[in-house]
Amino acid sequence: MKMKFKDYDASKIAAKLKQIQDFESKYGENDTSRGWYKWCTDINYREREWQWRQNIAKWHAKKNKI
Repeated sequence: MKMKFKDYDASKIAAKLKQIQDFESKYGENDTSRGWYKWCTDINYREREWQWRQNIAKWHAKKNKI
């Protein structure tokens, strides 16, 4: 069964982006906040991240014969 990427709800993405902006205004940018910002603003990045997680799960299942 091939799974298809389904994007997150736009309101949840917007809420996370607001959280990141608040964090960065208070503490400044760091690697983690830049990663989250890119995740929130780039659908292709979110899809690639989803594909990466799916492949990790497949590898784990194959390695452990699940």
